Amino acid sequence: MKTKVLFTIALIASLTLSSFAQENEKRFGFELSGGASFATRKLDNANLNTGFGFEGIFHYRFMPHAGVYGGWGWNRFGADKSFAGTDVCFEETGYVLGLQFKHPIGTTPLSYYLRAGGLYNHIEIENEDGDINGDSGHGFGWQLAGGIDINLGSNWSLTPGVKFNALNREIDLDGSSTHLNLNYINLRVGIIKRF
Repeated sequence: MKTKVLFTIALIASLTLSSFAQENEKRFGFELSGGASFATRKLDNANLNTGFGFEGIFHYRFMPHAGVYGGWGWNRFGADKSFAGTDVCFEETGYVLGLQFKHPIGTTPLSYYLRAGGLYNHIEIENEDGDINGDSGHGFGWQLAGGIDINLGSNWSLTPGVKFNALNREIDLDGSSTHLNLNYINLRVGIIKRF
């Protein structure tokens, strides 16, 4: 009986301490992240090479474990051969806005986070000289992300994780319209400063 009482008291104390730690965390934050991107399908008939991207987002925590995030991102994929020619790049840029759930993992300095958001992005096609040959115009897509938040102290955190972006756009190139489904996984590492 004493063991159950002691266990219950210890459990309540640890949950209370972790909730106090979460409440003491600052409500606002800014995160910079970047990493390698891997297309999950062909872009029309183009096999996309491994890409790279980065994102800058602001966070606002409105509840102990829930918040919103919003910002701007850029991602670039090369293609040796595609409907747009040889040695071209496909760049996706635009805005993201979404919800985030973050929860501590026990009494460690680690938390896990899950994000779901909407995109308002466009796809540009650049030739090997860096000239823009086509632009899809902005349109809506979506993003899912998750990872670990490692508290470094002094309101800094490291945020390794993975995100999935999906964007469907039409692009006119040389009088011909092409439907582009850009879906990719991004392995990312970010750093957050909370204030």
